[in-house]
Amino acid sequence: MTAVSDFWKCRRTWLRSAHNTKWCLIGCAAGDFGTIAFFQYTPFSLPTLHVFALAMMNGLLTSIALETAILRRGGFPWRLALRTAMGMSFISMLAMEAAMNLVDFTLTGGARIVWWVLPPALAAGFVTPWPYNYWRLKKFGIACH
Repeated sequence: MTAVSDFWKCRRTWLRSAHNTKWCLIGCAAGDFGTIAFFQYTPFSLPTLHVFALAMMNGLLTSIALETAILRRGGFPWRLALRTAMGMSFISMLAMEAAMNLVDFTLTGGARIVWWVLPPALAAGFVTPWPYNYWRLKKFGIACH
């Protein structure tokens, strides 16, 4: 029993996984919120569910782009940087995207970006995948950064 509870007590891994989750959140939020804002502030219109689906897809793409840029800056060749970025945990990113969009929908009733929605949406987007990212890093030593 102690080994299982000790598994979740590594401060170093929590900090590292928080750092990784933060970068993923930045990439995902840029694409997600950018897409929602596009449909909010332009005459283009789609049903809310379609906007959220596009926002999630764009969030994944911008997260991969940001990760690729970070890895390139760290000296990775283009191909390896892109392959590594695409190998990130899509489970984590999808959970992050779903949490942000669920908070947005719950608080605004649709796909809308208003200033007071951003903090709770970002908080939900961070907290939702963080334990999974910790587990993945602790168990497999796999991190995206």
